Amino acid sequence: MKLFKKLICATAVALSTAGAANAGPVLNNWVFNPTGGGFAGGQVINEYLDVNGNAFIRLTDTGNNNFNFTETAVFNITQADSNGKLFPLRYPGGNITATFTAQGTGTLGGAFTFTGGTIRMYQNPTNDQYATTAGFYGANLGNQIAEFNVLEGGGGMVNANGSPVNNGQVSVFASAAPGMLDSGFFFRSNGADLSEESILSFAFTNANTIGRPDATQVSEIVCEFAGFTGNGCNGNAYRNRNNQYFFIGGNGQFKLAEDDAQVPEPGSLALFAIAMLGAGVAVRRRNNKA
Repeated sequence: MKLFKKLICATAVALSTAGAANAGPVLNNWVFNPTGGGFAGGQVINEYLDVNGNAFIRLTDTGNNNFNFTETAVFNITQADSNGKLFPLRYPGGNITATFTAQGTGTLGGAFTFTGGTIRMYQNPTNDQYATTAGFYGANLGNQIAEFNVLEGGGGMVNANGSPVNNGQVSVFASAAPGMLDSGFFFRSNGADLSEESILSFAFTNANTIGRPDATQVSEIVCEFAGFTGNGCNGNAYRNRNNQYFFIGGNGQFKLAEDDAQVPEPGSLALFAIAMLGAGVAVRRRNNKA
């Protein structure tokens, strides 16, 4: 309990230090209905949706160990708050998935940050199509139910090859204006439909490099979705290449937060990320001692 209180304080300090132009509190006990059937049939989300997926990242050398990058990713969203109540089981049929495209800058052996991009969420009424050759790895099928604009900021740390440090935490901040969420899916605890509001989102994932992605991942994510034409897409075997391109896998959390009617400044987001990343480090250290 003492640890939890310290983490809450750290987050509060980070947010308050940022000034007026920042994100409001993370939403708790909001409601998500994977079928789009409204508030009454939804599932209470204590804090976050669980996400897992894969990404293909390409680097462009800009000199002095600096680089620009593009990321193309797919995600599957199966449950909330790690509670085991899988959406396809509780809501017969269908998958909730997402695609992520973004760009940013970074330094080899240092930090990287996002400069923009898009998150799109989908509700596919046909089950078991994720991780197949349908669409882009099955991640963009069915009905688009939400779109978020990736904000400047977030990111994480990379090694000297440009890959995220092993099990490294990556943060993404995004916003949705009124109308960018479909009605019937996302609600406040009082039943208000979030599609009529401006809302922020935070995604925190643990990223690990995958040396040999399987054939479907390469053909669907690397070749088709990212439009890559090098090894893996030209008849030769795919292999990650240091400082050029690589494939990663990750899992994490997707949260919603209040939008205080202003776009968060990059510095504000960085402070929030520091607090949240510190929380993750503290929890891991405590678990290791247990």
